[in-house]
Amino acid sequence: MKCELINFLADDGVKLDGFIKRCNEKTDNVLISIHGMTSNCFKKRDRIIANYIEKLGIDMIGFNNRGSDIVRYIRYSDESKAIAGTAYENIEDSYYDIVGAIKYAMQQGYKNIYLHGHSLGCTKIIYSYNRMKKNKEFCIEYVKGIMLISLVDVANLLRKHTKKEFMDYAENKEAEGKELELMPAKAFFHPISVKTFLKYTKYMECINFAQFSDENNDFEVINSIDIPLFMRWGNVKEMIEREADNQVQFMNKKIINPQKDINFIDGANHSFDGKEEILASQICDFLKKYN
Repeated sequence: MKCELINFLADDGVKLDGFIKRCNEKTDNVLISIHGMTSNCFKKRDRIIANYIEKLGIDMIGFNNRGSDIVRYIRYSDESKAIAGTAYENIEDSYYDIVGAIKYAMQQGYKNIYLHGHSLGCTKIIYSYNRMKKNKEFCIEYVKGIMLISLVDVANLLRKHTKKEFMDYAENKEAEGKELELMPAKAFFHPISVKTFLKYTKYMECINFAQFSDENNDFEVINSIDIPLFMRWGNVKEMIEREADNQVQFMNKKIINPQKDINFIDGANHSFDGKEEILASQICDFLKKYN
């Protein structure tokens, strides 16, 4: 497998960089990986997955989306810049990153594109896929399957664990026009701006679809995914309220996609540390059915 660094533009002109790992033989198939909060594209888990899917004739693209790391600058094609990173990102902008990555893959000649996300990366994929359907983006026809690893109900998780004093603080800063100031250190598990904090706790409509604790949730947004769907969680310090076996049973009941593969990996934590090869093997088994 050959690896090279790449640069491309998000659909709104933000400059993005990452890598592409190519099989020795040219292929029409590629997996695009979307990382989660404070993370980046250079993860051991993705390296192992790339090595496994090579055997199926599938390349991998990984890239640093505008939410990578905690704080960073992003540059646009006109050389203007903006502050980003997990502390400042607007999750709706992930749409431009993902569409840009898909179009880049298409330009490379790929005809079968699989989207793979971890944690908040799952949220970004679900949101973006639904927005692509709504906007009738032509590139959506190239997306042949979606893999969601450790999807988190981020909106509910933060609502339940956010103290009123921090909500009051954020709303007061918003009223003062100081949304780019950072929240107090104890408000979140990493530095976060007022703007992004409120996006996760108050203005979360676009990401408020993974309501695992709601027995009556029909998961309309996730059920709009009408292509093969793979979902996995761990059962060790995973960021879900249900026990993993109950989570899987619940989701298998609620998700109506006939091409679904929903389960958990015993002994895996949220990052799948030490269980990467099991995860990669199961992803391969899933892809064999549809590749």
